[in-house]
Amino acid sequence: MIPGRTRRGFLRDVAASIAVAAGAGGAFACAPRARDGRAEVTLWFSYGGTNRQVLLSLVKRFNEEQGRVRVLPTYQGDYFEGLAKLRTALAAKAGPTLTHVVGEVVPYLAEAAVLEHLDRFEGASTLDLVPELAQARGFVGGDLRPLVALPFNRSTPIVYYDARLFADLGLAPPSTWDELRTTAGRLTVRGAGGEVSRWGFECPIDWWFWVALVGQAGGKLLDGDGPPLLGGDAGVRALEFWQTLIHTDRTMKPPPGRDYNAWQATNTDFLSRRVPMIWTSTAFLRYLEQNASFQVAAAPLPIQVRASVPTGGTMFVMPKGSPAELQVAGFAFLRWMMLPKQANEWATRTGYMPVSSAGRRELETSGYYAAHPNDHVAVAQLQHAEPWPWSPELFRVQREAVQPRLEEAVLTRRDARATLEEARRAAVDP
Repeated sequence: MIPGRTRRGFLRDVAASIAVAAGAGGAFACAPRARDGRAEVTLWFSYGGTNRQVLLSLVKRFNEEQGRVRVLPTYQGDYFEGLAKLRTALAAKAGPTLTHVVGEVVPYLAEAAVLEHLDRFEGASTLDLVPELAQARGFVGGDLRPLVALPFNRSTPIVYYDARLFADLGLAPPSTWDELRTTAGRLTVRGAGGEVSRWGFECPIDWWFWVALVGQAGGKLLDGDGPPLLGGDAGVRALEFWQTLIHTDRTMKPPPGRDYNAWQATNTDFLSRRVPMIWTSTAFLRYLEQNASFQVAAAPLPIQVRASVPTGGTMFVMPKGSPAELQVAGFAFLRWMMLPKQANEWATRTGYMPVSSAGRRELETSGYYAAHPNDHVAVAQLQHAEPWPWSPELFRVQREAVQPRLEEAVLTRRDARATLEEARRAAVDP
């Protein structure tokens, strides 16, 4: 969280900071060059662990393969810490050439006119991207707008389960909400006093997974330029489903903590075999496979009314304000990252999805997915991907209206309809 200010205020400050910098001559400073004459492009990124190592190795290879551009990557904390640092840096006219931001914040920054249009750079029109992961179909009407974002670490929520335990119990991954309830009940183990020694299911109480449930229940977050629907009756059913699993069935373990702390707690419970079935991101595929003492299997999310899954992760953007020479150099790196070789290396070493259409076809025809079926789960789910609304209010609705109320509603069993009505009011009148 950003102490002392709302997300809306933060986003407004970002827009103002970039606009001021861009208006003051269109650059923060003269384009820096290394001693060897290369243009030095700054890249801010926001994750650690294996994903950080893979990114740094790709940047290293880009720097070694050509002699005109040097990319300088710098870690800026998690996604929200990175956004806070971006605001501070832009106010000081020291913003990066490139960065990546969560997809939900892209419409706000674009509508505030603080992002460079990437379709003006050479090679932008020939990028062969998976539409559902890119701006084109990742957002409603994204293909009708100027290109301001390119896909980077893109993901969907999926099911992970302990394959051996499922086989021993004669279980298959659930394909419907009703089957999820039944399967979680079969997996849960209780002592003589009713205490739970093994929970059947776990999922972070997080906006992203709630959005998945809303879509599965047949709902929509927003309706054009009208007031936020927040799923309507489907949003209520989504909240009530979590409440049922936790309070009525007592088969779902609510992970402690918020934001990514809850995600990590879920992963830890799964690896320690306290919970044999979880929902989390494809981003953790390699981490879970490499650290589990059991066979990890993946499956698509179950449905209620229809199959539906949100995309997640971040998009590359180029804030306005850098010298034109660095912008060209920065786009050269982005274009290189979109090519099949790099896109596939990023995907196969992390668990994120390949953003290159040609790269994905190569993985299919080479037999990679046949040998790594877990990797294919998220790719197959893309046929049911729900595009995000292109709304400048989307990120604020997430962070200010919905997310703070989810955990309280689920854990205290507060009335779901009243909770979402309060969230709608907060979305309309913050």
